[in-house]
Amino acid sequence: MIKLQQDADGFIRMNRHFPENLNITVIFADGATEEFPGRRLNRAYDDALAEYRAQNHLDAKGFQRSPRKKTGSGNKIEFVRVHPGMGQQG
Repeated sequence: MIKLQQDADGFIRMNRHFPENLNITVIFADGATEEFPGRRLNRAYDDALAEYRAQNHLDAKGFQRSPRKKTGSGNKIEFVRVHPGMGQQG
C-alpha cells in the first residue's frame, strides 16, 4: 500500500503512473484519509500534465515547436492536485 501526503496547497507528489489495480491512500492536509484506485490518480496525473503542456504552449509530447531555445522537457510534472471525494468520481 502506498500512502501520499497532501501539502497545504492541495497537491500530492506524483511524478509517474501507479499500477491501475493498486489502492493508494491519500492523507489530506486536514488529517482525513481516502483510498484512491491507481487508475483514478493516473487520470488526474494525465489531466495535470495536459494542463501544464497547454499552459506552456507545448505539443502532446511536451515539445515546443518554435525556433526558440528549449528550456525544459515538458514531459514531467511532480505535483497533482487532489481533493476529498475525488476517489469516488468516475
